[in-house]
Amino acid sequence: MRTDGTSASAEHCAGPTLTLGVEEEFVLLDRSDGRPVDRAPAILVLLGGEPRVKAEFLRYQLETVTGVCTDLGQVGEELARSRRLAACAATELDCHLVATGMAPQRGPGQCPVTADPRYLQVVARYGSLAAGPGTCGCHVHVGVPSRELGVRVLARLRPYLATLLALSVNSPVADGRDTGWASSRYLRWTRWPSAVPPRVWRSAAAYDATVRRLILRGDALDERGVYFHARLSPRYPTVEVRIMDVCLTVEDTTLVAGLARALVALAIDDERRGVPVRVISGRRIAAELRAAARHGLVAHAVDPYTGVLVPHHLLADAVLDRLPEPEPIAGLLRCLAFAVRVPTDSARCWPGPTRRSASPSSSPRRPSGESAPSTDRAWRLAPGAHRAGRDGACAAAHLRPPTDSTPRQCR
Repeated sequence: MRTDGTSASAEHCAGPTLTLGVEEEFVLLDRSDGRPVDRAPAILVLLGGEPRVKAEFLRYQLETVTGVCTDLGQVGEELARSRRLAACAATELDCHLVATGMAPQRGPGQCPVTADPRYLQVVARYGSLAAGPGTCGCHVHVGVPSRELGVRVLARLRPYLATLLALSVNSPVADGRDTGWASSRYLRWTRWPSAVPPRVWRSAAAYDATVRRLILRGDALDERGVYFHARLSPRYPTVEVRIMDVCLTVEDTTLVAGLARALVALAIDDERRGVPVRVISGRRIAAELRAAARHGLVAHAVDPYTGVLVPHHLLADAVLDRLPEPEPIAGLLRCLAFAVRVPTDSARCWPGPTRRSASPSSSPRRPSGESAPSTDRAWRLAPGAHRAGRDGACAAAHLRPPTDSTPRQCR
């Protein structure tokens, strides 16, 4: 993921000049009972070495990746193609590719770890922490001209990490029950000692020293095992934002990726104009992340420009006033702001994607005092009747009419 051709003037002005790439992680669920099934190795064989679909830590997980993209339309097309490929291969092996941050149920026996030397080393070092149920995230890489600038960007991203999490929350169900959290993945993932917000480092050297200390004291296996919520990628010249759940749909992922890139562009612009970094305490950042994981977009956070405490959907909306023009993400954010404020009978009937269930047998829980939507659609999935989206991947939380029991074929 490179930033070839990015000029100083381009860095200064518009987000669309920054390259980006996206990684998505999925679970494989059995068509009959919705439990995780370890068929990822067989799917990879079936795909014949397709470079955009890769193995993940557990054998019931798959990862898809985009190439280096320069606009959001390209991101959406590549995400949809990769989801479609993996979903169709999964269908041939009698399972579903499902976009959810946590598998809704546990599989039988031990979680099957992929036979990769590094993964096996992680299990040997961290035991039950590594061998527990897997999590599925969305990682957005945004190209930056230098690691020094990347470290300064990380400092400016800290106040917005909770907003990116709130926008993506997609794991309310785990262990066969509604957890009461919009992102149960966040709770599971942050058990890792290095899964913390980035600090405010003075230089890339200071960042590297922190990484080395984590590895030396055993909190991370290697550089790749340092799981900061946003970090300098150990493999690419990018800032890698890792806080998000895997999103339900390609449209959601495109929105999250676009917002992440826009925030990096704003950070670069503020840095070049000498706008002071508003330092928010690590305790405050952690509290905002936890609230976002619990409540999604209706949770609150401090606006780093005004110091005012506002809900995340308003914080995202306020980003519009600071984005360079023209900016493709602006229209998507306006749609989001409207959807949050004006409930409809669509999948966004409640604020953000906070209560969309990933379990075929459970229903979204409405906030206290909120009436049911005026629609004759069932707010659940019929058992065993996951529906494929336009991107081909079965989104286990898609709402569906109760009479339509036949999944659409992958196109």
